Amino acid sequence: MNESVKKMWDNFVKANTAHQALPMPEHYYFCDNKKDANECAELVVKGIKQATAGSLWSYEQENEPLPKIGQLYIITDWNKQAKAIIELIKIEQIAFKNITDKFAATEGEGDKSLAYWRKVHWDFFSREMQAKGAQPTEDMIIVCEYFKTIYI
Repeated sequence: MNESVKKMWDNFVKANTAHQALPMPEHYYFCDNKKDANECAELVVKGIKQATAGSLWSYEQENEPLPKIGQLYIITDWNKQAKAIIELIKIEQIAFKNITDKFAATEGEGDKSLAYWRKVHWDFFSREMQAKGAQPTEDMIIVCEYFKTIYI
């Protein structure tokens, strides 16, 4: 673990004593490449990116539990330098083909349009699934996570 992650958590719990009993949350970066990961981390810091999306397929393949409202995460850049702490405030499971303009704008990436969202996420899901011989579909379920940035 990068020392900045531990330091951010320690500073957060000092400033937010109600969280002192909690274990340090998971930390991660968005995306699968340095450029996008760093851009997304900055969008979180600026309060522009307030949502993220993953495929239900991925959670099932990795045998990972689904996110829950109230869960905290430490967001890092590609080099695992802590940038922000987020709290999940809403979670929806929606078919890829039914993602809305509003969700795409809330995710805050690129030009914030649904067309942009669909392209970059289709490309991401294609790369993610290809490694296991699968392909994305319009009907695949997307786990849409809305969050608020609670610490920078």
